[in-house]
Amino acid sequence: MAQLEHRPPADSPPSLWQNRDYMVWWAGTGLSTLGSSVSSIAFPLYALYATGSAAQAGSISAANLIGSVTMTLVGGVLTDRVSRRAIMICGPLAQTVALAVVAWLVYRGDAPLLPLVGCALFSGLASGLTMGAATPALRRIVPREQVGAATAQGMGRDLVAQLIGSPLGGLLFATARWLPFLGDAVSYVCAALGVALVRRPLGPDRSETGRQGLFGGLAAGVRMVRHHPYLRFTVVWGAFLNAVTQGFLLLLIALVKYRGGGPTAVGMVNAAALVGGVVGAVVTPRIMRRLRAKTVLVVAMWLFVESFAAVAAVPRPWQIGAVLLVAMVATVPLNVVLESYEARLVPDEFSGRVAAVTRFGMQCLQWTGPLVGGCCADLFGVPGAVLSLMIAMLALALVLHRSRSVGVLDIPLEDVVELTGHADGEARDAGTASSGTHG
Repeated sequence: MAQLEHRPPADSPPSLWQNRDYMVWWAGTGLSTLGSSVSSIAFPLYALYATGSAAQAGSISAANLIGSVTMTLVGGVLTDRVSRRAIMICGPLAQTVALAVVAWLVYRGDAPLLPLVGCALFSGLASGLTMGAATPALRRIVPREQVGAATAQGMGRDLVAQLIGSPLGGLLFATARWLPFLGDAVSYVCAALGVALVRRPLGPDRSETGRQGLFGGLAAGVRMVRHHPYLRFTVVWGAFLNAVTQGFLLLLIALVKYRGGGPTAVGMVNAAALVGGVVGAVVTPRIMRRLRAKTVLVVAMWLFVESFAAVAAVPRPWQIGAVLLVAMVATVPLNVVLESYEARLVPDEFSGRVAAVTRFGMQCLQWTGPLVGGCCADLFGVPGAVLSLMIAMLALALVLHRSRSVGVLDIPLEDVVELTGHADGEARDAGTASSGTHG
């Protein structure tokens, strides 16, 4: 049976802002997020204004998500076997090609839906490959005890980039419909360059590669997730949460248009929501020190339920933005809780595979959100579709009150013990011991 070992406390490491490799990686990824937030507004706007159909707009988002989910498992296994640096350079460069093609198609005028869906799918495939390497690489760039802080800072950076990118995307789209896609293509070059400039080896170590075949490595990650209650619960619960969220993101654009707003209003509403996310990133460290992680999760979910109801009811775009600003404060603390506890539990040698399995599980239903949300909007109207998603969010909030699998969140993060041993029987013993301790 695996033994659970507590690690002795170490001296405080230097600030993340003094970590040169972290800052290079942080900047490159931030610029890529800025470009993605610009094009994420432009894709549904183009489909909505060209066809008038929320369902067709949802098909583009769904194609991107399907591509991402499809490659997530493969990317996670590869990241424990081949150069993470190569994966994180080649993936963004492939996305550069996809977005450049989209920009060219839109520039020509009246781009057909099928090629846009194909490019979105290809970009999603490259994104899924890259995401599998991101978490294991971050653990090489920053000390383990700073992973939680780096996660919160990364989310804050992404939210600031999205805060700028949302109105910028609406403005560029209003200026020339192909500009947002060209900007995103350039941003992926920045992401590849940021990774190339990192000096530290990103792994995997040579001794860790080639120990298992592709499917054997994947099975090891699946076993570790399946045998630990917390990891298993977050995969299933997170899958439905992400599906609802993706559906809401599409309906948000359609709702602003339904309330009389144009592309600039869509960008400003997204910007208002992201201001709330930035505030959440700033206050997350204080929240995590003062509240139990489970309390953070529960409060965040009930805030989301109330915000869905309010967004469906308010009549003006600026009021939609105000509601979302308040609700988005909870987004960063919720994600920091989920990611920090997973990073604390999973050993480094399994981080790529486990991250791939959990990401695949959490994203496997995402593609259904835009399709279901778009179809509901076409059938029942946009406000009715938002209320339908509110009911789904309500069910997810109630589940948190009943599940014992999130008992680990009652333990302070620094006291959570790491799973040890192999990802089969030994990991199961460790997970059982942990879940028993967590009550």
